[in-house]
Amino acid sequence: MKPIFETERLVVRRWSDDPVDLARALDIYSRPEVGKWIGLDEPWRDLAEAEATLARWHAYFARHGDRYGAWAVEVRETGVVAGTLLLQPLPEPTDGEPGRGEVEVGWHFHPDSWGSGYATESARGALVHGFAAGLPEIYAIADPANSPSLAVMHRLGMTRVGRTRRWHGLESECYVIASPR
Repeated sequence: MKPIFETERLVVRRWSDDPVDLARALDIYSRPEVGKWIGLDEPWRDLAEAEATLARWHAYFARHGDRYGAWAVEVRETGVVAGTLLLQPLPEPTDGEPGRGEVEVGWHFHPDSWGSGYATESARGALVHGFAAGLPEIYAIADPANSPSLAVMHRLGMTRVGRTRRWHGLESECYVIASPR
């Protein structure tokens, strides 16, 4: 499968319908310790749910080509998918203010890949990818208690905007980074 982009240690590509990808996606999103940070109401329960969700992601992002996506982050050395990297438009705000087409970078990684630097490395690649596609700025939001994700935002050089309930109706820490151009 053709990569969206590559970094030193990672290949960022579309999730496939391959049984290995489906099983790994299920393993990631069936874990409460992952779901609690991403607003997942219920952990995934079976492969059918993984297939349906990946199909929805493919359909949603097909409209944008490879500009945006929910991509698999594969470790080059092992071929194991460490998690998901997101570069996507944020939903319509829930705070009553109109949206401005904000785009976010986000990451969901399997606990066996936490602490490896994969989130920072892949997100840094997503910023380069997004800015090359003409995005003027990219946001990141996280639960205020999710200190590992907040640390990634700092490592990326993002600027803290503050706490907000602007998206998803949840209190989040919001960070932004402007294109270097």
